[in-house]
Amino acid sequence: MNSFDYKKEITVDAAVKAAADNKAMFLAGGTNIIDLWKYNLTNPEKLIDINDVQEISTIQLLENNGVRLGALAKNAATAYDPLIEKKYPLLSKAILAGASPQIRNMATDGGNLLQRTRCYYFYDPDVPCNKREPGSGCPAIQGCNRIHAILGTSEHCIAVFPSDMCVALAALEAVVNVTGPNGDRKIPFADFHKLPEDTPHLDNNLEKGEMITSIDLPPNHFSKNYAYLKLRDRHSYAFALVSVAVAFEMDGKTISKARIALGGVAHKPWRVPKAEELLRGKKATMENFATAAECILAGAVGRGDNDFKIPLAKRSIIRACEMALYPESQIPGAGPSL
Repeated sequence: MNSFDYKKEITVDAAVKAAADNKAMFLAGGTNIIDLWKYNLTNPEKLIDINDVQEISTIQLLENNGVRLGALAKNAATAYDPLIEKKYPLLSKAILAGASPQIRNMATDGGNLLQRTRCYYFYDPDVPCNKREPGSGCPAIQGCNRIHAILGTSEHCIAVFPSDMCVALAALEAVVNVTGPNGDRKIPFADFHKLPEDTPHLDNNLEKGEMITSIDLPPNHFSKNYAYLKLRDRHSYAFALVSVAVAFEMDGKTISKARIALGGVAHKPWRVPKAEELLRGKKATMENFATAAECILAGAVGRGDNDFKIPLAKRSIIRACEMALYPESQIPGAGPSL
């Protein structure tokens, strides 16, 4: 590790001012930054410890009946918070599908949004990587790419974004509140993360020196019909090959509103509003779910090892939509057979 300065701050304003240096980084749970540091993928000259900034550590009900997640709220605390379990059970289920209990107890909600890819080429300093060193190349395109993206890729990068929590946040149309040298701003979740295009080293649209302060969940009626389906190589502590977050508002057997987001398939959580619109006013049938799945996966491209993800993602969307009709079926041993 490189030598560095360390400073603890207790207010948002003080933290932002302290992070004005080019090589400064905010430190919260540290569950990803320490890994990156050990692999020499980041080398901050100053760490700004924000763990004692109480103003951004709570979960609270908003006046519009939505909920605000403080950036420093822990993943585990969020998943088990009574407000989240009651109003946004999809988010709770997605968080609990990720990482391990130990990591969820340390990782923060704001930090979850800032995870970097787990692409093995990114972590290997002996091979080129456009995310690590722009212009050096992407060996995953012609190499081992079983875990890599099938949507939204570019000739420069086919890495995927690893978060489970963010897939649910995308489906729930969250808003990210940030502050920085130029003041406060709100970023719709769909605009927070970036596709690789010709700047794969940039994961999100945060500006220099900006810090996430909270995440707002708008009021909705998705608490009755929802599902989070995660397919992975092992049941615990593994990243998704494909994951699907589904939320429905139902009028009898008719879908009045649908939200579907995918993980493990792109550089950011993947949503196609056109596919959701196809389901609005339609009966909740496998045929209609399949039509939406085809729309969502339009343009998907495999690179060899990950070709299987395309049919897998289509089947996963259909399955997750079925599961959303019977949320109780997601509890092992409970609910009807689908």
